[in-house]
Amino acid sequence: MSLTWSTIKPLLNILFLILISYPILGGLGWFIGGLCYRFVFRNKKKYFVDISESDEPFITIMIPAHNEEATLEETIIYLLTKLNYTNYEVLVIDDCSTDRTLQILQDLQKQYSNLRIIHIEKNKGKAHAFNVGLAFTKGEFVLSNDADTIPEPDALKRYVNYFNSPEGQNIAAVTSNVEVRNRTKLITKSITVEFSSIVGIIKRAEMGVFGSIFAYSGANTMYRKSALMDVGLFRQDRATEDISIAWDHQLNNWLSVFAPDIISYTLVPETLKDLYHQRKRWAKGGTEVWLTNLLKVLQHPIKNLGESLLLFDQTFSIFWSFFFAISSIIFVFLVINYITLQNWPQLFYLLFSTLMLICFEMIAGTLQLTTALLIDTRGNKLRYILFAPIYLLCLWVINTITIITTFIPAIKTILGHGSGTWVSPTR
Repeated sequence: MSLTWSTIKPLLNILFLILISYPILGGLGWFIGGLCYRFVFRNKKKYFVDISESDEPFITIMIPAHNEEATLEETIIYLLTKLNYTNYEVLVIDDCSTDRTLQILQDLQKQYSNLRIIHIEKNKGKAHAFNVGLAFTKGEFVLSNDADTIPEPDALKRYVNYFNSPEGQNIAAVTSNVEVRNRTKLITKSITVEFSSIVGIIKRAEMGVFGSIFAYSGANTMYRKSALMDVGLFRQDRATEDISIAWDHQLNNWLSVFAPDIISYTLVPETLKDLYHQRKRWAKGGTEVWLTNLLKVLQHPIKNLGESLLLFDQTFSIFWSFFFAISSIIFVFLVINYITLQNWPQLFYLLFSTLMLICFEMIAGTLQLTTALLIDTRGNKLRYILFAPIYLLCLWVINTITIITTFIPAIKTILGHGSGTWVSPTR
């Protein structure tokens, strides 16, 4: 059957409708998933058992670091003095820092016997540093901890509770509930809303619907060392090693868990420039995961149902970003054209239609965010809902731009031309 305009047009109309409504449907979908976790999911951790010193498994807290002089000392001193745990060490992998990071580490090592340092002479990225460090770990469990992140004092014992649970032998990783430490600026308060949206709803929805999660928190996640070895360690050429290995674990039949009751506190970008660079890395990493796993998952879509649904969502997210950019250009062109021609009825109709669409998207997004803020840490961040419009408008635009600008670099990475080298954010 030959394709004609009469057969193509309905398909294009359906695609256009889906793309137009994608943010609304997506927000409602995660909202329903969050409710599933709250009212349907039965495997939530309801209590934590105290662990005696003699029963504590040995844990290596690993910090890959590159030019982290501004925050590293505070983080290490906290980790070595404030945690309610005894059987652990802190291992810092200095990835060719050019500031005072190595000197700070050497000074601290004179004070703390359970601090170890590995120095790498060439910057090859966080994943490479982590893989090198794993060869020097002593225990069964490894806590990945960023240089600007501090977990709550009981975090290690709570992590161990998950691994000691009945299903714990199949758990590859447990990721914490990340909260923003620096909530003093408008942009960081907006990111607080976003973190609750991602952590409070998306990860809970994944747990509630699929029983597992598909992205770890790079800031603070505890891994089973044997599970890292099972999937060949971290992919060293990926922009987001934490998301990539989460998918590797899923496709190797490991269980990954989100622990909302394990809180870690991290610093987030305070300028639009730093935020943009962070989101470029996130967007590139997400597209790399999509490209890496799409065909693999679609070969067995029913067997990999959860992965199929998430890749379906990611597919529309990428297409929507390009659609949004093209639509924005067309919108500006039409506005200028109608003003030039003084075609006021068409101009008002265009502006009204656009405003209605934005309102519906804002309602769906606000519903998702409000639910997330209510669920996350028992509603004590609900006051940040006032900053939701900034998140919904500003960060959506940034995320769209970063997906588009990193699409070709992500393809190059999959073709073998990627690099894991990193640059620390401005502090």
